[in-house]
Amino acid sequence: MKKTLKKVMVNVAAKLLQQPSIEKQLEDNVLQCARSLPSLNNITSPYALEPTTPISRASERDDIIFITSRFRSGSTLLWNLFRQTPNCSAYYEPFNERQWFNEKLRGDNVDNTHRGVDDYWAEYDGLNQLSNTYNEDWIRKNLYMSAQSWEPQMKLFIEQMVEAAPGRPVLQFNRIDFRLPWIKQHFPNAKILHLYRHPRDQWCSFLTDQHLMNKDDVQHTYRDAFYLDVWCRDLAKHYPVLDKRNTPHPYQRFYYLWKLSYLYGLTLSDMSFSFENLTTTPETVISDMFNKLTMDTSNVESLVSVIKAPPAERWRKYADESWFAKHEHICEQNLSVMLNERPIPEQLR
Repeated sequence: MKKTLKKVMVNVAAKLLQQPSIEKQLEDNVLQCARSLPSLNNITSPYALEPTTPISRASERDDIIFITSRFRSGSTLLWNLFRQTPNCSAYYEPFNERQWFNEKLRGDNVDNTHRGVDDYWAEYDGLNQLSNTYNEDWIRKNLYMSAQSWEPQMKLFIEQMVEAAPGRPVLQFNRIDFRLPWIKQHFPNAKILHLYRHPRDQWCSFLTDQHLMNKDDVQHTYRDAFYLDVWCRDLAKHYPVLDKRNTPHPYQRFYYLWKLSYLYGLTLSDMSFSFENLTTTPETVISDMFNKLTMDTSNVESLVSVIKAPPAERWRKYADESWFAKHEHICEQNLSVMLNERPIPEQLR
């Protein structure tokens, strides 16, 4: 009886601790108590033996390409361009919870806004072993990772795709913008492409029902479809402006997240460009990108034909200039205060 009662109490306590409000309070308490550790550099032990054979590491290859972009920023289009490029193996959103490598889970539906895409998973066929290293928590936890973050399982997961790629490995992510310090540390010779989109158009693409989530009611009617609340909840530990208690308006939280992501991408990528430039001057952008990657540009013209530019400035149908400008001005003022106290470059070291 005592054992049963104890088990019930443990289960109740565990469920209680998993409640978002309790979890948030515990995180706040931890942050209050946290202390920085001294900076240490690892050096060779005086007793270490020289390895008899060099260790080959997939992570040190210089042909890896990482694409980093926010959701609804045109990253699927950029991925599809590499998919259509000879001698490239383009992996679509490897951390996605649909698990493209798992035929039983991935389903067969494709977003109808992803023009010219029939599937997301062809490159994953035969990579069932990725199930052994995949962790779905990657989509919602530890979304910020410093260069020193400990995630050997994530590194192995990425390395498995790199090693399996029959051509040049291209990995398109929507979940590594705040993990770029870690990516650069563990894949030091890879090239990073950063794609961004006008935040107002991206916001409108976020909204699955603009009639319900109109500019006047969105603070009360917002329904999360592209992980805004999930990301803000996790990253608020590092950037308190993302906390719903501090920033109740969803567009302001969205803008904070957009701007911080933009700063990380701009600081840490090898090439940063906008979705607008990609779709309006595709030949120039693709040529510049391929030259940066030392890739053959003879296929550029055929890739340009893949691109269908969406209507520009669709945000004007959602709200006028003053509505967006008011929210963005508030965000920019707060970001200046926060980042001047703790500059982005220092955080990335």
